[in-house]
Amino acid sequence: MNDPKSKSEDEEHVAPTNFIHKIIEEDIAAGKNDGRVHTRFPPEPNGYLHIGHAKSICLNFGLAEQFGGKCNLRFDDTNPVKEEEEFVHSIREDVKWLGFDWADREFYASDYFGQLYEWAIKLIKDGKAYVEDLSADEIREYRGTLSEPGKNSPHRDRPVEENLDLFARMKKGEFPDGAKVLRAKIDMASPNLNFRDPVLYRILHAEHHRTGGEWCIYPMYDWAHGQSDSIEGITHSICTLEFEDHRPLYDWCLDTLGVYHPRQYEFARLNITYTVLSKRKLLQLVTEKIVNGWDDPRMPTISGFRRRGFTAAAIRDFCDRIGVARANSTVDLALLEFCLREELNKTAPRVMAVLKPLKIVLTNYPEDQVEQLEAENNPEQPEAGSRQIPFSRELYIEQEDFMEDPPKKFFRLAPGKEVRLKHAYIIKCEEVVKNDAGEITELRCVYIPETKSGQANAGMKVKGTLHWVSAPHAYETQVRLYDNLFSEIEPDKIEIPGSLNPNSLEVLADCKLEPSLKDAKAGDRFQFLRMGYFIADVKDSQPGAPIFNRTTPLRDTWAKVQKKG
Repeated sequence: MNDPKSKSEDEEHVAPTNFIHKIIEEDIAAGKNDGRVHTRFPPEPNGYLHIGHAKSICLNFGLAEQFGGKCNLRFDDTNPVKEEEEFVHSIREDVKWLGFDWADREFYASDYFGQLYEWAIKLIKDGKAYVEDLSADEIREYRGTLSEPGKNSPHRDRPVEENLDLFARMKKGEFPDGAKVLRAKIDMASPNLNFRDPVLYRILHAEHHRTGGEWCIYPMYDWAHGQSDSIEGITHSICTLEFEDHRPLYDWCLDTLGVYHPRQYEFARLNITYTVLSKRKLLQLVTEKIVNGWDDPRMPTISGFRRRGFTAAAIRDFCDRIGVARANSTVDLALLEFCLREELNKTAPRVMAVLKPLKIVLTNYPEDQVEQLEAENNPEQPEAGSRQIPFSRELYIEQEDFMEDPPKKFFRLAPGKEVRLKHAYIIKCEEVVKNDAGEITELRCVYIPETKSGQANAGMKVKGTLHWVSAPHAYETQVRLYDNLFSEIEPDKIEIPGSLNPNSLEVLADCKLEPSLKDAKAGDRFQFLRMGYFIADVKDSQPGAPIFNRTTPLRDTWAKVQKKG
């Protein structure tokens, strides 16, 4: 993979070329589809979208934008047992948040239930489908294996009229769930298992979130997919690689019906280190309350990334960088974090926050004095200006920034040592105060007035610079430090909870932040100096009382990977 830093700013605005892009260019040049480009994003409303869906969203909507075409949002709502209106709303929100608009083209597979049923009747009349009485286990047994052909069902040669009658009675609800299915009649000896008389309809006596109790038979994905594409006039039906073996069935259904035939193309799905994208496992995390809902900032859902503080631009940049390939591979999570840091480094205001406070008393600083010191908001954006921060006799620094018996190259505070306080003065530690348990509770230091930031250092040089917060002015709040939910690099290969990271969330209840952060609004992002990028939580923050989530640390592991490579 190329060094992401090698991209110029101009290149970032040029859509990358991939094999599907080239196919569309060739189709347009050849006059196919009258030059139209019409894609679709077809999520199942049975859960929240995850980062893998973001790749598909960016691809389908992005191609439509590049070629002046259209992209539909189509909900594949063919399984009422698992679908909810909540998921429909979340999917809409995620697609819009990523920056895409489907205009008036919001569709549902359920919009086509009537047409799909009529087409199923046509297959039966043409001798291409039959009603099956075998159980699911028996169908599986009759299907054969990759090395052995299947065998015909005893019901495969039912008369057309009997099949029509049974299918109509299935629709009327005369049979219980699992009693019968409708199967296509293709080839039980085909080397492609999807051709061995696949199931087209099953009985489900369940309330549908849109059609209510109107239907009790529901189409399978392989039956609804291609025909929905055909009805909507899709030109390029783009799927992930697991549907490659289903493409011959997609083609068979459309050709057998003799309807408009879109073309299906497959690309590699997204796999990311330390990340689970299995729908089953994501649902398990939510239902077993291992996480706090679908939008938990540790979840790889788009809503989880949003709540953690990732931006839509960073996710889109990530999808551009990884590209679209024909073969599956795994992307380093560090690249996604790199894309975020690239943006936030330019846009996030710098502030000071002490997460694990240790009190300092400046013994030679006047007790009642408060100075207002100038601090730049973002050195990457001079136009962002500056702000005033209070400085007083009592301050807080990070506990980890002091050691009583430091190693040789410890450049932070220690007894008898000097450091600079960011935007302020050089100070020297003179006394360590401990409680009865021997724990350090306070440091007594002196400040050196001649070393005020922006002035000469009175000939003094120090190697360490610390962030700090004025104690009497500090805004006290909760800060949540998030890390990977999984400790295994490929957690999809290990069952939950074996791969969970016990340190994925650390809640710090008594953090001290500079007073300006009390006015932060939900969704505001900041760089806490030396600590990382943070966001005011969009769910739990209140006006005048924001709670902060760490989006990502400052360390750039991707850059290190690139240097090693």
